[in-house]
Amino acid sequence: MSTVRSACLAESINATLADLLEQDPRLLLLGEDIGRLGGVFRVTRGLRDRFGADRVRDSLLAESTIIGQAVGMTMSGLVPVCEIQFDGFTYPGVNQLVTQAARIADRWNGRVEPSLVVRIPTGGGTRGVEHHGESNEALFARVPGISVACPSTGEDADQILRYAVTLGSPVVVYEPIRLYWRRNTPARDPEPARSPTAARIVRRGTDLTIATFGAITHDVLEAATALAPDVDVEVVDLRWVAPLDMGTVLESVARTGRLLIVHEGSKDVGIGAEIAASVAEHGFDVLRGPVRRLAPDRRVYPPANFEKDYLIGVQEIKDEVLVMTK
Repeated sequence: MSTVRSACLAESINATLADLLEQDPRLLLLGEDIGRLGGVFRVTRGLRDRFGADRVRDSLLAESTIIGQAVGMTMSGLVPVCEIQFDGFTYPGVNQLVTQAARIADRWNGRVEPSLVVRIPTGGGTRGVEHHGESNEALFARVPGISVACPSTGEDADQILRYAVTLGSPVVVYEPIRLYWRRNTPARDPEPARSPTAARIVRRGTDLTIATFGAITHDVLEAATALAPDVDVEVVDLRWVAPLDMGTVLESVARTGRLLIVHEGSKDVGIGAEIAASVAEHGFDVLRGPVRRLAPDRRVYPPANFEKDYLIGVQEIKDEVLVMTK
């Protein structure tokens, strides 16, 4: 049974993981402090008490061993769901994900289907210290064999996790930290996605399309609401950045004629660059103006006191839309 739509992101993920643990005895959770503590954000709170220490496992403080263990587990027929505490801590586990998990299926000629999920709290806006506010989803999005999801609601996180554990290949799920316990969210078009990996049009509009994902989707919706009725903005929540649902983006751009891509990770060689290139290649004839990207400059994520000068906010989104539609 799917989680309740009104639940916040953390509650939805907790309920979904509990349901998956109940349904599939092969599934287990693995990560730093996820058992007794319930994770640094308490997303797995109560699951160890309910399912036991063998299925909700506290790991060593070593990300390479978390992913390494998971690779061995999935090759043995288990379904590990790992948690990395912050996306800035992901780098020690990159080797295991890229050179092992992503290649197992081809290495074994399809005889092994590595059902492996890595959950990663991501993004800024919480005044975290170094390595606690990054957005490195583009790092894995370009790796063949790895799927990357970026939910912005509890409902989407529920659907993504349920699909990810059945995919038979590694999935990295980026969970926005500042949305874990947020309840007041902008209204969305209720139309569901066409498939588990499809994007969702969460606001209908006629003047301009904004493609986005993750926590900043909420800022985009807030900006779109503030601009109405002078500018009618359509908002596409990508939900997945690998694979990218370019079909939904292109259909939206065909209706509006303009495209702005907004994301929290740095602009250079990011998700926005890939979307812009794809639209230029396949949708150039429907554009009424150049595709634009709005994202932070390429620099190290700043200390807490300066993150507001780094992150893209509602005002910056509004200003960019007005420039494109004047």
